[in-house]
Parts: sequence; C-alpha cells; structure tokens
Amino acid sequence: MPGLVQAALAYVLWGLFPIYFHALSRVDAFQIVLHRSLWCFVFVWGLLVALRRLQWVSGVARQPRLVGLFAVSALLLTSNWLLYVWAVNHGHVVEASLGYFVTPLVNVMLGTLVLKERPRRLQWIAVAVAACGVLWLTLTLGRPPWIALGLAASFGSYGLLRKTAPLGALEGLALETAVLAPVALVALALLAPGGLPGLFAGMDGMTVVWLLCAGPITAIPLLLFAGGARRITLATLGTLQYVSPTIQFLLGVVWFGEPLQATRLVGFALIWAALAIYSADGFLWMRRMRAAAAA
Repeated sequence: MPGLVQAALAYVLWGLFPIYFHALSRVDAFQIVLHRSLWCFVFVWGLLVALRRLQWVSGVARQPRLVGLFAVSALLLTSNWLLYVWAVNHGHVVEASLGYFVTPLVNVMLGTLVLKERPRRLQWIAVAVAACGVLWLTLTLGRPPWIALGLAASFGSYGLLRKTAPLGALEGLALETAVLAPVALVALALLAPGGLPGLFAGMDGMTVVWLLCAGPITAIPLLLFAGGARRITLATLGTLQYVSPTIQFLLGVVWFGEPLQATRLVGFALIWAALAIYSADGFLWMRRMRAAAAA
C-alpha cells in the first residue's frame, strides 16, 4: 500500500473515532478507557508474537529509566483518551476537534521551550494567529476552551516524549499498554460487580463487541500512520494531519447536530488561518531544502 494512502487512511480512521465512542455512550468514559488499555495490550502483544518482534523486550527490561519514560507517556496518553471520550459522549465533538487543530501549533511551542528549536518567522505568525483564535473563543464562550486546550497539551506532550524515545511505534505502544494493562485490569475488577467474572455485566452483546474491538481500533491507525510516515515527506504529512480534526468537526456539526454560533466560527476561522500559514511554511521549507540538496 503506498505511503500516502496509508497515512491518509490513518487520519480518516482517527477522524471517525467519534462515531465509535458515541456507540459506547452508555458506558462510563473511565471504563471505556480502561477497556481500551486492556484490549489494546492484548491485540498489540498478540501482533508482536505473531510477527516474532520480541527481541527488544529483554533490552528494555534492563533500562528502568526508559520504562519510566514510557510510564509517563502512557499517563499522558490515558489522560488524552479519557478527556476525548468524555468530550464525545457529552456533546463536545466540535471543541474536541479544535484541540487537534491546535496540536501542531502546540508542538511548535514545545519544540521551542523544551528542545530549544528555533521556529521560523511564519511559524511564529501561525502561533500568534492561533492564540488570537483561542482568545476569541474564550471571550465568546465565557470560559477558556478547556477541552481543546487539554487535548492539545496532552497529545502535544505525548508526541514530545515519543519523539525523544528510542522505540518504534508498535514497540512503544506495546510498552505503554504493558504499563497500563495491569492497572486497567485491577480497576475493572474493582468496578465490575463480582470482580472480573462480571466484567461485562449488564452490557448488551453489541456493547461487548465494541469494547473488545478497542484494541485493533486503537492500534491499526497507529500502524498505518507509522508505515505511511516513513514513505512521504514531512510537508505532506503535516497537511494530512488536518484531515482527522476536519472530519471530527463536520461530524460534530452535521452528524451529532452540535450548535455552532457565528461568533464561535470566527475563532475557528482564525485557527484555520493559522494552520494554513503553518502548512505554507512547511511547503516552502521543504522546497528550499530540495533546492539546496540539488545545488
């Protein structure tokens, strides 16, 4: 499968996540995240066994600092999942999509503050325009867009940790789920009536199927993304990342019927303008790099 198709399919699947979580709206968001952690662990480690890609495990076991790093990234990932699932199941899909629109700009800020990167002029302009959009939304909503900011901050921080970690996408997710799965299993046992035997007590068959599918539904887009990212340019990847929040935004307005006042649309328009500036900067930078390489 071509890299462009793989990456695009990953973002489309991520964009359709609200439909999946809405199907589980009768299940508490915390329980959904616990099930997602557990069944993702089962799926990912089953895949590693099938692919015979377990050689890295012994090396990681001798690096407690690395395990600790992935424990922190697992905590950030869980926080992001929990906030996102809660937002979808409480009618905030549009604001959740805003969080993923803002994430690339949060990445620029984290790169500057933590990795001491030097953003280009257009990137600074994009961040400033996005900040104006967030400020406008704060004024029109009467409160900061906490869901969007929380999602952007948690996923941006998660991306920063994964950027500096030595493990690949599948192995990293496997280690994160290995940290999360025991906690999820104990928590589910405590919450379920009668312990683990009552794990699915009171749930209809379709709900059980959806929960069990959380493993592949979580892992497959990530694997598609990892495969596609190695085959296409960063500029192309940077443009594709807006496919997911765009689909989520349209689902929130059209599918779930969430209200979108004209005043809020101004804030979204400012953030979309910032993303256009950010994407243009990426294309211009890649063009300059190609020209320099050719020279």
